[in-house]
Amino acid sequence: MSEKKKSRQQIYTLLVQIGRKEGDGLPKDATGAALMVFASGIDEAEAVRETVAILKQADTAPLDVTGYGSVAEREAAGHDISQEERELMQRAKDENAVIVAQMTPYFDDDTPDTLH
Repeated sequence: MSEKKKSRQQIYTLLVQIGRKEGDGLPKDATGAALMVFASGIDEAEAVRETVAILKQADTAPLDVTGYGSVAEREAAGHDISQEERELMQRAKDENAVIVAQMTPYFDDDTPDTLH
């Protein structure tokens, strides 16, 4: 049965906005961050639930999650998926895990042309 469940797992790309929380590991003057995450799940809702639970355990404050779909859905939408992303997605699938692929902290003075 575990083999059947494992084969139903897909990898979803999520963008998670996090706020500040003591011990969150963000730069001192950051106001929050955006995390690009690859998460495994039977469906996107499960991937979101698992991601939020893990981020809360990691002392972060998830505020909002935007789903970009599974690998197949992203490919069908014409997204360009790099080899590095594919390797991280495969790792998330192999480990039934949530992988933070990128973290971009936000600062009060951020504007589109002055991102840090």
